[in-house]
Amino acid sequence: MSDNNPSILSHVSIGTNDFARAVAFYDRVMAALGYGRVLEFPHAVAYGKQFPEFWVQTPLDGSRANVGNGTHFGFIAHSKQAVHAFHEAALAAGATNDGAPGPRPLYGEPYYGCFVRDLDGHKIEASFWDTSMGGSHGA
Repeated sequence: MSDNNPSILSHVSIGTNDFARAVAFYDRVMAALGYGRVLEFPHAVAYGKQFPEFWVQTPLDGSRANVGNGTHFGFIAHSKQAVHAFHEAALAAGATNDGAPGPRPLYGEPYYGCFVRDLDGHKIEASFWDTSMGGSHGA
């Protein structure tokens, strides 16, 4: 991975109990943000821009996947329009709304985002930080 990568994470992984359905869902919502598959295995797919940053997979131990309470995954959107496109794509692909697109001043003045629950119940977010507004990143 490049030393120029601004992220502090190598990658995150989520489990699914219906691999084909989950991958079809993430193909749609990641495309809405301009991201796609970068690595594939029979029971795992990784999404990103260049590197495998977000994995969807069946659990390696063969047990059922479950959702972590208090856990969510946030994806970078490059505009408010991309936040809306992500939200619309997610709902059209079967997600449940968990927070419509809009500002959330509690997170910081520049924040604009949305939340949905994916097909397995994982909470996912797309957010755009309007740096032209100044301010800092909140929660």
